Amino acid sequence: MPLETKHIKTWVGEFGKEYTDRNALSLQEMEDLYQKNYGLTRTELNQQFISELGRSNKILEVGSNIGIQLFFLKRMGFENLYGIEIQSYAVELSKSKTQKINIIQGSAFDIPFKDSYFDMVFTSGVLIHISPSDIDPALKEIHRCTNRYIWGFEYFAEKYTEVQYRGQKDLLWKTDFSRLFLDRFKDLELVKEIRIKYLTNDNVDTMYLLRKK
Repeated sequence: MPLETKHIKTWVGEFGKEYTDRNALSLQEMEDLYQKNYGLTRTELNQQFISELGRSNKILEVGSNIGIQLFFLKRMGFENLYGIEIQSYAVELSKSKTQKINIIQGSAFDIPFKDSYFDMVFTSGVLIHISPSDIDPALKEIHRCTNRYIWGFEYFAEKYTEVQYRGQKDLLWKTDFSRLFLDRFKDLELVKEIRIKYLTNDNVDTMYLLRKK
């Protein structure tokens, strides 16, 4: 049975719907946002990490929302793209925005695919919304479903730090997510990681690529 948490109940409800509506950006709007925040576009970051990956590789995004990040990969030429998203509203909205990308409803705690089904599983701003007390099952599911790579883009801190999110507590945390994976799974190795400071404040994000040995 999938793990049910109070955070899931928040994200599948009206709060999650409002998040989706607020972040339903076009690809160019998303590129402009990255450029403003980091001085780099999302496409430029993606190319630094996965430009050499075979375009026929099977890729899953956990927490895909309406599929914007997957569409960036499609634009790079990737052909076998999948997403899971807990919020039914976002899944339905994705159908009008993405083509030839398979987005279904599903949870990071119970990914509905068999072991090692994907060549790469990735997250983008998703692990930050999973409570430290619940993170292990999600990491295990991501690790279980990939036969090769784990890729992530998340908020960074040296240790778990809670951040107030839209006036609410207990909804967002930052930490060293690549280290969480490496400490838990000895068959993983770090391929590449960069820490990216925001241009307008002192916050730092991290993009990392891990590989099964």
